[in-house]
Amino acid sequence: MKKYTINTQQTSNPAIIKFEANEFLTQHQSFEFKNIDEAKSSPLAQQLFYLPFVKTVFLSGNFVAVERFNIVEWPEVQEEVASQIENFLNTGGTVITEDAPKKKVAVTVYAESTPNPSVMKFVANKRLVTIPAEFKNIDDAKEAPMAMELFRFPFVKEIFIDENYVSISKYDMADWNEITLELREFIRNYIEEGKEIIVAGAKMNTTAAQEAKQQEFDALDDTSKEIVNILEEYVKPAVASDGGNIQFQSYDHDSKTVKVILQGACSGCPSSTFTLKNGIENMLKEMLNGKVQHVEAING
Repeated sequence: MKKYTINTQQTSNPAIIKFEANEFLTQHQSFEFKNIDEAKSSPLAQQLFYLPFVKTVFLSGNFVAVERFNIVEWPEVQEEVASQIENFLNTGGTVITEDAPKKKVAVTVYAESTPNPSVMKFVANKRLVTIPAEFKNIDDAKEAPMAMELFRFPFVKEIFIDENYVSISKYDMADWNEITLELREFIRNYIEEGKEIIVAGAKMNTTAAQEAKQQEFDALDDTSKEIVNILEEYVKPAVASDGGNIQFQSYDHDSKTVKVILQGACSGCPSSTFTLKNGIENMLKEMLNGKVQHVEAING
């Protein structure tokens, strides 16, 4: 059974707090409830309305946003609310009933070229996954219904999904000018219909996987931890903007060599060697005072 964890996130409105889960709560559907009567289709929202300071409950994707009345301030109650949501979910509580009225989701998807000519990035205005997932073939995608469907296109070679985008690697048999519109419309329609991107509780999307990642980090030596933190803070955001991902694999103290795994658009990209040598390698050399001399890439 999957385990939910809830983190609080501030918003631009001081009366509203987002309670973000590590799993999706709704399948790309959004629901807003102004009172307990409106919330008949959401046992979770109904429970929250028993708190006297709750004014509005909004459910979407992997978060619950709650607007408060002015009788309290969020620092006084937000931990209580987060704990209540977490306990509700972990005891099998229902977020939205199956008979809840469905609203068509307004979805936009645009195609964006990447430094890798064989990869196109399709960016949505909705969050798709909570952690990255890469699929080399249809067998890898058994727990990812959207990826399974995409592999039915004969020109789709590999798929990488992260946050709000899908990076697709194609075979040379097709030109992007011929297939981009078809793929963009397929992805847009798939999301708009509220279909599942990755099966709830799939191994690439579980708390256990995240905990294992943390345990792996804790077991690293101090230099490796510094390298991971630099990659996460400075490199990953830039790589993600090009439709890819980078993961730390190992650090050899004697040779001062760092090995990283490249995924998505970065895997097999002609410019990745230049990026490694002139970007990541130089950054690590400068920030770690001689602890790193070489960076080697392994395609994911």
